[in-house]
Amino acid sequence: MGRDLGPDCRLCRREGEKLFLKGARCYTHKCAISRREYAPGQHGLRRTKLSNFGVQLREKQKVKRMYGVLEKQFRNYFLKAVGTKGVTGTMLLQFLERRLDSVVFSLGFAKSRTDARQIVSHNHVAVNGRRVNIASFLVRPNDVVEIKTDAKTVNAIKANVEVTKERKVPGWLEANTANLKAKVLRVPMREDIGLPINEQLIVELYSR
Repeated sequence: MGRDLGPDCRLCRREGEKLFLKGARCYTHKCAISRREYAPGQHGLRRTKLSNFGVQLREKQKVKRMYGVLEKQFRNYFLKAVGTKGVTGTMLLQFLERRLDSVVFSLGFAKSRTDARQIVSHNHVAVNGRRVNIASFLVRPNDVVEIKTDAKTVNAIKANVEVTKERKVPGWLEANTANLKAKVLRVPMREDIGLPINEQLIVELYSR
């Protein structure tokens, strides 16, 4: 599977806001966007007015980068959202939030979604007792997600929980951080997703 191997902080600067791709670093003075609040590159300091299309495109790129999803997969999520009963933008965000790597991140078991993807792909996560190493696996209500691995990795994940303890676990998940276990109570609602996303812009972009 392809993935973006470039500098994470450059992506935040390009979108003009924190995407929290570097975990704990994003909350410190070392965060690149806190020090250089302009786009990367030779012409980064130029202020350009975006067209409606440009605004929609930037929103789509921002969400893709937040969740670490490339274009083809992101478009497939959108097409799946279109075919699902409900508000298309909300359905799109639901699919992204229900990804196993997003769930591991939301539970505080990882400092960033990149770390969460690595934890999943290295076979440290089980769903309903069976190990799953596919980051895009979609959890369902009543699924039980738990960390199943060696003592060394468990200690590392417990350290992540300590670092992220101030991050609130969304209401659609019930976490037991002591046992590194959680239950999916329901599908996420729009109010459970506290990210600065205007999903309607993405719907408008793909509907052009």
